Amino acid sequence: MPPTAQRVITVAPLPPEKCAYALARYSRSPDSIRESIEWVRRHNSQSFLESYYFQYGHASIADLGHTVICLEGISELAAAEAEDEVLWDGQAKSSRYQDFSRTGFLTPPEFQPADAAVFRAAAEALLAAYQHTHAAMLEHLRASLPRPESMKPDAYERNINARAFDVARYLLFWGVPTNVGQVTSIRTLEKQIRRLRASPYAEVRALGEEIREACGQEPACRWREDDTEPIAPTLARHAEPDFFSLRSRADLQAWAAQNLPRPQRGHVERVDLIQPSEASAEIAATLLYPVTDRPFREIYQIALEWSDAQRREVIDVALRSKGRYDEMPRGLRGGQFIFDMAIDIGAYRDMHRHRRCHQYRQAYTGHLGYDVPAVLEKTPAASAFRVAMDQALATLHTLPAPGAHYLLPFGARSRFLFKMDFAEVEYISRVRSGVKGHFSYRAIAWEMKQKLAAVEPSLAELIEATPPWVEDPLKR
Repeated sequence: MPPTAQRVITVAPLPPEKCAYALARYSRSPDSIRESIEWVRRHNSQSFLESYYFQYGHASIADLGHTVICLEGISELAAAEAEDEVLWDGQAKSSRYQDFSRTGFLTPPEFQPADAAVFRAAAEALLAAYQHTHAAMLEHLRASLPRPESMKPDAYERNINARAFDVARYLLFWGVPTNVGQVTSIRTLEKQIRRLRASPYAEVRALGEEIREACGQEPACRWREDDTEPIAPTLARHAEPDFFSLRSRADLQAWAAQNLPRPQRGHVERVDLIQPSEASAEIAATLLYPVTDRPFREIYQIALEWSDAQRREVIDVALRSKGRYDEMPRGLRGGQFIFDMAIDIGAYRDMHRHRRCHQYRQAYTGHLGYDVPAVLEKTPAASAFRVAMDQALATLHTLPAPGAHYLLPFGARSRFLFKMDFAEVEYISRVRSGVKGHFSYRAIAWEMKQKLAAVEPSLAELIEATPPWVEDPLKR
């Protein structure tokens, strides 16, 4: 390279598919990026992607073009489903700084009129309780946490409001609307669309179809008026529903019903750390976890007693319908530390943001009860909170699934599995246990460290986590 050659070349934003084509060609030729971009100007990027990405399966090409998409007015349930990608970057509307009592809610399209009416009545009761709880908490916090002289009044009010919403949000539910802004590669976007279009939820299936259609149309929001080229027109033609995941899940569900012994019922651990000793047993248990309602430890211990042939049978069932370009199921990805968590959904929404781990969830049922914030117990609003939660869960159990899940309050517990290496355990325990965080996930992050300390004390000593009893309610 000549001494005067420019080593760092910035590239202005290109349409995602053209960017992918330019960088793919750049990696396969001796030309500079300038020459590759000029080449793309004269050639058809759609034909290139048709051949190399969709026909020949060169999936990494689609990692080279990135898209910005915003999803507005979708339910919190749909938002959680949309965000459920490992390589995903984005932000959802925070429940900490906005009053959701004014936003209304979405009624699941699956419902018949009678069920829809029951759902709406229960949802309105939850929002009324949400507003009442927020007001009660504001009054309590102003009395118990007077403003320090060093803090400006507007900063104090923001912090007090945020703390009050931290408690009130336990009465929010999957049906409240939110907005999500995401930045993803074309490859991740395709996976997202295919997964959403195979969802059991009608809203989510429709959302996947709307994203697909939007990729082939002019951008709805433009920085420059002449930015009219669709962001991913080739993708829009090829992103079919993920039929493999549907068939694989059905096959595993049928296998579990026929082969697993009767489930054990007993004490439910909020956080349970499992360190698998046998990879094939771990993989078999992970594949079966989402299609059952059992703790991971129970499934794993069953799998440990199986022969290699029996464990392989589970894997074969999961892969029975796999096509040539279908990716391996998530369950075949290993992890050093496995945390099985029966936690409130509000905490899950925060924990779900950690992408450097593999996450699995069981079906939402409302059968694991709910949490009552300790600070709420100090106010007269606690009894009304319990009434609202009890009524919501009772109504939920009278409604047909999956639409009933939209009524699940954020304070309700559900079961989630997180698989990660030590670096991620350290990161989550350290960051999420800090005093700036929500009290729910602070307790979970602290418990993660304690569970690790019981089996790997020398590693746990490396984690600088903050105990939940160390508080600074006015710190942000």
